[in-house]
Amino acid sequence: MSAERLLVIGGDAAGMSAAAQARRLRPADELAITVLEQGPDVSYSACGIPYWVEGVVADRDRLIARTPGEFRAQEIDVHTGTRAEAVDLDAGTVRTASGRTLAYDHLVLATGGRPLRPPVPGLDADGVHGVHRLADGADIRAAIAAGARQAVVLGGGYIGLEMADVLHARGLSVTVVLADPLPMGQLDADMGERVCKALGDMGIDVQPEQPVREIETDADGAARAVRTDAGSYPCDLVVLGLGMGPEVALARDAGLRLGKTGAIAVDRSQRSRSHPEVFAAGDCAQTYHRLTGEPAHVALGTHANKQGRVAGSVIGGRPARFAGVLGTALTKVGDLEIARTGLCTSEAEAAGYDCRAETIEGTTRAGYYPGADPIAVKLVSDRGSGRLLGAQVVGGPTSGKRIDVLATAIWAGLTAEEFAGSDLSYAPPFSPTYDPVVVAARAASRVEQG
Repeated sequence: MSAERLLVIGGDAAGMSAAAQARRLRPADELAITVLEQGPDVSYSACGIPYWVEGVVADRDRLIARTPGEFRAQEIDVHTGTRAEAVDLDAGTVRTASGRTLAYDHLVLATGGRPLRPPVPGLDADGVHGVHRLADGADIRAAIAAGARQAVVLGGGYIGLEMADVLHARGLSVTVVLADPLPMGQLDADMGERVCKALGDMGIDVQPEQPVREIETDADGAARAVRTDAGSYPCDLVVLGLGMGPEVALARDAGLRLGKTGAIAVDRSQRSRSHPEVFAAGDCAQTYHRLTGEPAHVALGTHANKQGRVAGSVIGGRPARFAGVLGTALTKVGDLEIARTGLCTSEAEAAGYDCRAETIEGTTRAGYYPGADPIAVKLVSDRGSGRLLGAQVVGGPTSGKRIDVLATAIWAGLTAEEFAGSDLSYAPPFSPTYDPVVVAARAASRVEQG
């Protein structure tokens, strides 16, 4: 009997996780695995691109987890530079841009995300760069090497802030232009204001509530300024940090069902809700929020790897389910670390919760120990039950990873009072006697009891 055929479209986190897991569970004589990747690389860390631009990561190849050759050694047939042009769901085939047709028994769509690009004149000009693929990082590094001195970053989310930080560290004058009132719209305003102040203190100019109207170009067609209704900001480098949407053109054209977020609708085993022989994972797939149960689209590599593994497990014959998301994430600007999980206040209210929020300020270490930096912790909880709904952390070095213990508490359904009594570690170099997250939980539990 001939082997079944698994075809994976997309060779980064979700796609290669699916292929690798399916191979662990089924040998090549049972399951032939082929991966199509339109770019030159597979299994690379897009999240590491800013740090390669900065020079903290010296070599682009350090961002590549495994090469096509390493996957081929596992009998996973990887084709780079190969674009999937169309999927015929009835025939069970995929046609490539070169005209080749490949048949499949199982199909994994891992087409990833696409950087959001508003319809702004000049957005395709020379000197305007995304931060999506390794080639983008190479182009930005080349622009800096060629003498770029003034940068405008569009957007104040994770990528926008990371790139503003990196370009500032490289010695460029940096302006961050926002359509929103504050950077980091995933935070409540009081926490976003802390981030905005830190950017200003570093010398990064933040221009809020200014949607971009045009990228002005010079006679050679290169970007020379970003124009908003409030003014024009000179630059010789523009970096796009406007967020990511799902890349679903292939799925949509094939007739796969899309969800309310615009991403591919899948069940908790990552199987398409309209075509059970098709799976989708990563930034192209819709997921759900653990607290609200509502559909969500959160473009993070952590989810992509886990979703790919779930799809590969199911294809390999082992039941698996993706457990949903809380939107846990962190980043940094200079020495300021920024992290969040669960629901912010406005999200909790929109989800129908009668919520309370409590913010405390403390230090990252015992106050007498050198290097004790300020930290602010904000907890959002349900007024009636006291259940933790969300957390935000903004502070100095070592602040950010505290979000993980808060995410774990929210994942487990703990109340503020239960978390306040949890047994966390203590030593002066690492925290005060009562860690700031515990202090915040105690404050939140007093609010619930009061």
